[in-house]
Amino acid sequence: MEVGVGSVLRSPAPMAQTAQQENNDLAGALERGEIVRFSGAPIALPSADDQEFLRTALAPFLARKNVSLYPEANRLTGLEAPPEVKERARRILAGHSARVRTFLTSAMPAFTRGMRVGTSSFRPLEEEGRDLSRHASNELVHVDAGAYGATHGDRILRFFINLNPSRDRVWITKGTFRELFAEHRKSAGFEVGDLRPNPAERILGGALRTASRSFPMLRVLDSSPYDRRMRRFHNWMKDTPSFQQSPSRAISFEPFSAWMVLTDGVSHACIRGQHALVDTFLVPLANCSLRSETPFRILAGETEGAEHMILR
Repeated sequence: MEVGVGSVLRSPAPMAQTAQQENNDLAGALERGEIVRFSGAPIALPSADDQEFLRTALAPFLARKNVSLYPEANRLTGLEAPPEVKERARRILAGHSARVRTFLTSAMPAFTRGMRVGTSSFRPLEEEGRDLSRHASNELVHVDAGAYGATHGDRILRFFINLNPSRDRVWITKGTFRELFAEHRKSAGFEVGDLRPNPAERILGGALRTASRSFPMLRVLDSSPYDRRMRRFHNWMKDTPSFQQSPSRAISFEPFSAWMVLTDGVSHACIRGQHALVDTFLVPLANCSLRSETPFRILAGETEGAEHMILR
């Protein structure tokens, strides 16, 4: 399939759109469980020198699988390196994060209103064949859950760049959250129902949100009934060999291409590839037009048109 700027893949089957449709419906495509991909990057990338620095100079100093910047806290993780190396990595990721945010907020202003910033990360390691625990492995198909504390159903939006100059980054998908939850809910031991936090959870969540205004990293300590169920389904997917062995569709992302997806709503795994930039955001659930397609509504068993209230 020939891929143009802003073309859209529906997970798992591809779908073509005109440029005008794409510009008007990027948010709608994401909400429908599509992977929006670009043949090139819709933003300026780090300079060639900075790209080479990320790909080659960081390798001796890696302390974790990813090098991540938390922009709101201005905190860099994943490196044990001299100050000048850390500062250059921080500067590169901070600049990239700002460009991604500018693109997203200008391309989808209503959808991204009030969006929270997660991390801007560089993934330096080859994904294929890594010796990681099942729950940490990117090679196993999953939906994202639980990495940023309590979302209460806010959507996880991720924007990717394949920074490898010569190799594709290869994903597989088994479909949307709606499709997979409908098929596997009973075998995974799930019942649909009330996702409102209890009084103690609301008090704790409020205290952590207040504290996180000064210390943004505290957000990761929070949780909610919704987030715990999403983590359970994430873990069930990775822990179940029969699910992992079921049919999937492969998608290849060429060098310097970009794509974005609501990763809580589309199953995915990266089975091959090295060197990628990944920016994560939390989009308010209230911004979604297709509420019935959100994992929150699906887990709660709410029907189309039902009154919806988020209690935080």
